[in-house]
Parts: sequence; structure tokens; C-alpha cells
Amino acid sequence: MAFILASASPRRLDLLNQIGRIPDRVEPADIDEATKPGESPRQLVERLATLKANAIAQKCTDDVVLGADTVVACGRRVLPKPDNETDARAYLRLLSGRRHRVYGGIAIISPQGQWSRVVMTQVLFKRLTDNEISAYMASGEWQGKAGAYGIQGRAGAFVKRINGSYSNVVGLCLNVAENLLSEHLGSLARDSD
Repeated sequence: MAFILASASPRRLDLLNQIGRIPDRVEPADIDEATKPGESPRQLVERLATLKANAIAQKCTDDVVLGADTVVACGRRVLPKPDNETDARAYLRLLSGRRHRVYGGIAIISPQGQWSRVVMTQVLFKRLTDNEISAYMASGEWQGKAGAYGIQGRAGAFVKRINGSYSNVVGLCLNVAENLLSEHLGSLARDSD
């Protein structure tokens, strides 16, 4: 039985490695990440994490698959990965001086069943100047990141306060992931005895 990470995020892989949960394989899932009408950020992130895990679990039915997703929301407005610099600038202007939420969805699928959790972290940004936003745009760190920022990089200087899991904002709440993996992998070991 293999442990498979259904994500293309190098940050999630690094986080799992940090706690000694090294996947046997990484198989990114190609899914439609569009928000459905009326879907809350919490519902969206749980659905996407589950879809990612399911997409790979259908091909790897004897394995443990972890799917994860991250959604940045300001109110009910979801700020996905920006398509371009114009979108990224608009996201950072929206987040400037405001509190927002980062939702992390985690889904595990194995032959024994399916489990999912959603973790929410509140992040408060300082008021950003145009020069700070321009410098961040020039760094390129905004690319491929929900909400157009990575807390583990230069945008860490934008954060005045965080309430909740730091690793969730990076891409995967390690506490919840470890608890799910321990419970699930433990039950698999007992079932095989």
C-alpha cells in the first residue's frame, strides 16, 4: 500500500517531508477548480480537496491518497490563484489593511473509506503601500499562489497577526494532516493483523 499525495504543490510536499510523512508518489490531480454558484469558501475547499483525492484514488484503489486545497477568502469572495499581474495587484489591494481567512481542505481516501477536514486561519495584513505591492509583483512570488501571496516568503512582512495554523496558510495544516494520517494508517495496520 502506497501513500500518494494528490497535489502539484511543492509547498505541501515540503510540509509533509517536514513531519516525516514522505509520500511514496506525487500524482497531481487535474480537476475543475471553479466555484459553484452559492458555494461558500469552506464548501469549496472541502469539495476541491475531495475531488483531488478521488481523482487519484480511482486509479490507485489499494493506496492511501491525500488531497488538499487552499482557498483565500475576503468575506465570501474567493481569491484564487491570479491569472495575471493585474489580478494579483487587485487581490493585494483588497487584502491591504484587512483581515481575511485562509481555508485549507484535507481529504484522505483509502480502501477503508474517506475522511475530510477543513481548517480556517485568520490573517491580518498591514496597510500596503503602492511601492510594497510593486516590489512584491516584481519578485514573482505571487504567481501560482491563492490570494496572490505566500506567507512563507516576502509577503510574511505584510502579516500583522495570524490566528490559527501557520502551516495551513502555507498550504497544509500539519496538525490535522498528521492526525488524519495517524488515525487512518493506524487503522490499516490493525486491520491487517
